[in-house]
Amino acid sequence: MSFVTPSRRRLLQIAGASALAPGLSALRRHGVVGRVLAVSDMHSAYERIGQLLAAFEGEVRSQAVPHVIAIDGDIFEHGDVVAVRSGGAIDWAFLAEAARLAPTVVNIGNHDNDLTPDLAEVVGRMRSIGVVVVSNIVDTRTQAGYAEPVANVAFGSRSLRVVGMATNALNTYPQASRAQLSIPDPAEWAGARLPGLLDGADLRLVLSHAGVAADKTILPLLPDGSLMIGGHNHLLFQHRQGRSAYAHTGSWTNAYTVAEYLEDGTVTVASRPVATEAAASPRLRNLIAETLAAHLTDEDRVVLGASPRALSLGDTGRRVATGLADAAGADVGFIGHTTLGMGAPAGAVSRYVFDSIVRFDGSLMVADAPRAQVEGFMARANQDRPMPLEERSGDFLYGAAASAPMTAAIEDDRVRIVTTDWCAANQGEYFGTTGLQFSEVADRKVKAVSIAALLDA
Repeated sequence: MSFVTPSRRRLLQIAGASALAPGLSALRRHGVVGRVLAVSDMHSAYERIGQLLAAFEGEVRSQAVPHVIAIDGDIFEHGDVVAVRSGGAIDWAFLAEAARLAPTVVNIGNHDNDLTPDLAEVVGRMRSIGVVVVSNIVDTRTQAGYAEPVANVAFGSRSLRVVGMATNALNTYPQASRAQLSIPDPAEWAGARLPGLLDGADLRLVLSHAGVAADKTILPLLPDGSLMIGGHNHLLFQHRQGRSAYAHTGSWTNAYTVAEYLEDGTVTVASRPVATEAAASPRLRNLIAETLAAHLTDEDRVVLGASPRALSLGDTGRRVATGLADAAGADVGFIGHTTLGMGAPAGAVSRYVFDSIVRFDGSLMVADAPRAQVEGFMARANQDRPMPLEERSGDFLYGAAASAPMTAAIEDDRVRIVTTDWCAANQGEYFGTTGLQFSEVADRKVKAVSIAALLDA
């Protein structure tokens, strides 16, 4: 059985094209009203956060126009032991420096109270360092919003109206906080509230941490010439709708998006990569080094193995998917896209670094399905490729065949698949069906299998 997945070379070509084509900023510099530097799903990615701040500093210095920094949720990461032990010291310093650099707006995501379960405390601290917060999440203790869902931000002589909304997938928020959160269905909320919130605005920015599925319903509500930044799905793409622009900015601080509001009412967007080898901002460089040194233990620093070469996030996911299939004796493996954080780097990989590659552990689950159905699963998998917006599902799987498929061991028209317990439990979102009958694979765990698949011992 053969399943086709994108090659790494092709994906790099795609990434380069998407970074250059949408904006053509050098040709459009004349007539720029202002620029938004947007990022989402940062997840305490300390290997790049200093470089991201340096990139923002360079962007603001390079263009003598108003700037706003927009962060569309998930700044913090409970899976990062340094973030947890330091109370997110590096993340908070980044926010403070961003607010000094340019007006900074945060839309609350489902991981922003990872380190401080009471979201009211998080919002209060953000405001205390000069960050503007928008959110449509309601505090069940007071029946008031944790923040207003709309804010007007000075944009030079103009004004930028910013609206923020969150995902209502309550099971993705820290468990200790869920009873304190009331979150409306984002598409329904936008249908009822968004037109009124945007009415009469000068310039418009919608920050949605609701994911692509909801965003596709929200996009038609936007007045022409708006900007919408999406998050939650860890995607990187741009989409044009008339004079409006819609973009997902990547994840794990591997990229950010530059949006330009032009005098003719058009908004353009372009992605910029953030390289680990770039220089970090001196405003964060020492703090990052000191915080890592203070909070990493000998166990965190243990080298689990070596990665033969650097892999993109998608290629990392497909390599792990193959490893899951091999370990479970299945034909095809699947792993959820947000189970992964960053792509595997080249060289020695410590436990701390590996936990940023594969974020969550869990059991392996197998099921048998008709070959045609599995081909359908593969067709909707690997959404780290260019594809029409209408075909994007938001949550998606990385999928790949086993090294040596075992099709002969089961009926000829059926295929054995393996995935994680999370994806099995949420198969409707990931596979587009609820009819798969999964059973657990004994003595196999996601992280241990992933280490074997990615690293040379």
